[in-house]
Amino acid sequence: MKYTLFLLLLTLASKAQQHIPLYQGNIPNAINCPFTEERLANGRITHVTHPELIAYYPTNPDSLHTAVIICPGGGYQRLAIEHEGYDVAKAFNNMGIAAFVLKYRLPNDTCVTNKKIVPLQDVQQAMYLLKTHCKEYGINANNIGVVGFSAGGHLAATLSTQYQFEAMPFAKDSFLKPGFSVLIYPVISMKDSTTHAGSKTRLIGNNAPQTDVDFFSCEQHINAATPPAFIVLAADDKVVSPDNSIGYYIALRKNNVAAEIHIYQTGGHGFGLKLPNNDSWILRLQEWLLLNKFIKKI
Repeated sequence: MKYTLFLLLLTLASKAQQHIPLYQGNIPNAINCPFTEERLANGRITHVTHPELIAYYPTNPDSLHTAVIICPGGGYQRLAIEHEGYDVAKAFNNMGIAAFVLKYRLPNDTCVTNKKIVPLQDVQQAMYLLKTHCKEYGINANNIGVVGFSAGGHLAATLSTQYQFEAMPFAKDSFLKPGFSVLIYPVISMKDSTTHAGSKTRLIGNNAPQTDVDFFSCEQHINAATPPAFIVLAADDKVVSPDNSIGYYIALRKNNVAAEIHIYQTGGHGFGLKLPNNDSWILRLQEWLLLNKFIKKI
């Protein structure tokens, strides 16, 4: 038994920071792009043309083999892939959770044929890939959550509420449903009164038809089958209105979906793991995951 456990830990350690391409062969919805991936200041990247998952495996996996897909934010213009991606993945590893940072394509008409659907295609493909290779990655297909920050929170919420919409031709639409969602200062709505204008403009455009506004306003699609959610934000967020998170939470509550929301008095936007009062929302999250039996230590 001890020898088997040693081999498992050795295997997981050897797969640390594994890069997993989302697609084999042609990338759907892609056209010849004049840009190449660019690394910006402060740990951000843009012009993603080859989406992938960057896998972080825990050295001491939780007994339920839970995993998460992490969607960094950046207003659908760039990805804050370090402090809202890699750093967060390591924090999940500390809980025994396998973490897969999603480097997803951004909505850019120059590089794709249908920009509004591209991020959703990539996160759906990521979920499908993990669920169909769960044994290879040592994870439980029923316990794969989705985590998102800011615009990445909108992507995570879209997957959580629109998992039956097939942006990609999958065998089973319900197969794409996350086990739970973790939304950190998320964009939720595309309504002008609530949304983050930059995210809306880049995803669906300033003068988007009402059908697109409605489709990408996640609070409108919550029902009793929506995955449980853990939500974190700051009341003084001047970038993304707190009404996004509050509206999502109220809709979850009305549909009797398990949910927890933490609204910190201060913190602004984009704090990642670090709140100014030194509280740790990741510890609150661990308590919630234990409460809802998404993790269980041996």
